[in-house]
Amino acid sequence: MRKSATILAGILLLAAVGLSAAANAANVVGQVTHLSGTLIAKHLDGTTKVFSVKSEVQEGDTLSTERDTYARIKFLDGGEVVMRPESQLKVAAYSFNQAKPESDSVLMDMLKGGLRAVTGLVGKRNHDAVNFRATTATIGIRGTHFGALICQNDCGGVPTVTGKPPENGLHVDVADGAIVVRNAAGQQVISAGQFGFVRSATTPPIIVPPQQGVPVTMPSSIAQNSSSGRGVGKAKDNECAVQ
Repeated sequence: MRKSATILAGILLLAAVGLSAAANAANVVGQVTHLSGTLIAKHLDGTTKVFSVKSEVQEGDTLSTERDTYARIKFLDGGEVVMRPESQLKVAAYSFNQAKPESDSVLMDMLKGGLRAVTGLVGKRNHDAVNFRATTATIGIRGTHFGALICQNDCGGVPTVTGKPPENGLHVDVADGAIVVRNAAGQQVISAGQFGFVRSATTPPIIVPPQQGVPVTMPSSIAQNSSSGRGVGKAKDNECAVQ
């Protein structure tokens, strides 16, 4: 009996160590700072959680916003992303070490919808280390503030100059810095003030005239950060976000 108890105690101890290691393995890479609506995170282990302001984002999380929901996430290197309603974004990879720039690596998978993003320290000190990947193309960063929108017969509510829904494909706009949009068909540098479009994975990225561009806009309550004065959006006011 005493031997069996010892074995059982050993098994329980190993299980506890395993659980502790699993908990420590969760790599927290950012935090939700502003939220208006419902934001759901699916973790790598398949579990899901409804996020709130101050919820921690882990590497591997797939974030989904519901209808009328805008969510803003700030990452460890100071980079920020604002997600539009009915969007999905996966933090496919995130590695940031203040003392080791050579180990930097950020990869975001845009699965649906749209976002605006300001790159942080990783994008400033290592341009090739930050990429946003969509089905039609990959967006490389050059120390940037940009918007991106994926249309798949679901952009009927997005305003355009013509009043017609945006064409299916990847739409981008750059407010600061530059991005490199690339796929198997080619690549295109898009600079501040320019708009770009990629129809499919087999057609090259192109620059489009401003009157044909699709800007990705955000409400000022989500786009702005009154504590820092620097917002992801273009509005000048600093309203408080819904929290």
